[in-house]
Amino acid sequence: MKSWRASSRRRPGAATLFLLGTAYEGLGLALIVFGLLAWVFGDRPQGFFLGGALGLALGRLAHRAARPQVELPRREVFLSIALLWLLVPALGAVPFWLSGGMGYLDALFESFSGFTTTGATVLKDFGQFGPVLFLWRALIQWVGGMGIVVLFLVVLPHLGVAGRGAFFAETTGVEKETRITPRLRHTAQMVFRVYLLLTLLAILAYTLAGMPLFEAVANALSTLSTGGFSPNPSSFAAYPPVAQWLGSLFMFLAGVNFLLQYRLIFGREGRSLLQDVEFRGYVGIVLATGLPLFLYLYSHRAYGLEESLRHAFFQVVSILTTTGFASVDFAQWAVPAQALLAILMFIGGSAGSGAGGIKVVRWLVLFGLLRRELTRALHPQAVLPLRLGGRILGEEALRQVSVFVLLYTLSFGLGALALAFLEQDFVVAFTASAQAIGNIGPGLGAVGPMGSYADLHPLSKLVLIFEMWAGRIELIPIFLLLTPDFWRHLK
Repeated sequence: MKSWRASSRRRPGAATLFLLGTAYEGLGLALIVFGLLAWVFGDRPQGFFLGGALGLALGRLAHRAARPQVELPRREVFLSIALLWLLVPALGAVPFWLSGGMGYLDALFESFSGFTTTGATVLKDFGQFGPVLFLWRALIQWVGGMGIVVLFLVVLPHLGVAGRGAFFAETTGVEKETRITPRLRHTAQMVFRVYLLLTLLAILAYTLAGMPLFEAVANALSTLSTGGFSPNPSSFAAYPPVAQWLGSLFMFLAGVNFLLQYRLIFGREGRSLLQDVEFRGYVGIVLATGLPLFLYLYSHRAYGLEESLRHAFFQVVSILTTTGFASVDFAQWAVPAQALLAILMFIGGSAGSGAGGIKVVRWLVLFGLLRRELTRALHPQAVLPLRLGGRILGEEALRQVSVFVLLYTLSFGLGALALAFLEQDFVVAFTASAQAIGNIGPGLGAVGPMGSYADLHPLSKLVLIFEMWAGRIELIPIFLLLTPDFWRHLK
C-alpha cells in the first residue's frame, strides 16, 4: 500500500485530482451549511444538501486517488486550473437547479456567471429565489473573485507546494509582487486580508447608506469580487444616491491590485501605490472616460448636474472593473454614451485585482510597444528598450502580452460571430460576447443591465459559458487543452 501511494504521487493527473478533491470537499461543506440555513429559513434545501453530498463524496474519492507533495508539472498546472474552473461551477449549479427551479442549463449559466464573477443572469423573476439562494449566488462570486486556489491556500496549509503552480496560473499580476514575501501562503493571506477588510467595510458602508442588511451583505460580496450579482432586480438603481457613490468607490478599489493595497493599508507604504504605473494608468482611464461621459449626459440634459456626474462615474467604474452593477438602465442611453461603455469592456481593471478583461497593464505594454515601433521606423538603428514603471521589459514579456491579446480578440470575435448566427441581433451578439470573455455581466439591447439572458438560444448560452470560463482563467490553459501536443506530453 505504501509503495502504491508513493508511485501515485508521481502519476500524471495525481496533483490535479488532489486539487479537485480539495475544492470539492470545501464546496461540499459550504453547500451543507447553506442547506441547513435554507432549512431554518424555510427555503428549499434539497439542492444544497444533494450538492453537498456529491461534493464530499467526489472530493473524498479524488483524495484517495492521490495526495501529491511535489511541484506541479507545467502541463498539469494548466490542466488543474482549467478543470477547477469547469467542474466547481458544475457542482455549484445544483442549488440553482433543484432549489431555484431552473433547468440545468440555466442553472449552469448562473453558476458559471457567479464563480467567474461575470454577473450575467438568466433570472427574470427575482421572486423565484429565496434569500439563502441569493446569498449563495453572492458568495460564489466572492470566492471566484479572490480565486479558488488562493482561498484554499489560506485555509488549507497542507496544499503546500502542490498548489504553488496553480496559484500563479490562477492569479494575474500577483507573481511580480511575490518578492514581498518568499512564502506563498503568506502572499495568499495578504490578498485575503485586504479582500476581507474591504468587504466588511463595504457591508458597513452600504448599511449606513440605507440598504437593508441582507442586501448590503449580498451587494458587498458582489462588489469586491467585481461580480455584479445583486439581489435587487434594479441593481443599484434601487438605492439612494449615497449608496451609488459608495458603490463607485468600492468597485474602484476592487479593481486595484490587492497587494499594492496591502502595502498601503498594513505596510504604510502609500508611495508604492502612487508610484505604480498601472495604478496611475487605471486612474487616468477612469478620469479620461468618466469626465467626457458626464459632460455628454449633462449637456444633452439627460440628468441634472449631480446625477450626470454620479451615473457617469458609476457606470465607467462598473464596466472598467468588469463589475457590471447599474445605477441606471444605460441600455437606454444615446448611442455615443453606449459606445464609450462598449470600449471600456475591452480594457479591464488592474492585474492582481478581482477585475477581469485584458487588464490595464497589458494595454500599457502594447502602447509602449507601438510607440517604440513608430520610433524605430524613423531611427532603424536605435536601441530602444521598452520600459514600464522604470523596469525594462524583456522580449518574452512582450510576446506573452501580444499572444494574450490576440487570443482574447480571436475568442471574442468567434463568440460574437456564433451569437450573431444564433440570435440574429448584432448588438446582442457583440456586447454579449464582449461581456462574457471579459467577465463583465450586462451587455446592450435585450441583455442590458435591466434585462436577462434567459431568452437566448440554448447554444448561445453554451457559447457564453465557454467564454466566461475561458476569460476567467485568461485563455491560455483553454487553448493549450485544444492542442494535441499538450496531451501527447502529459506524462
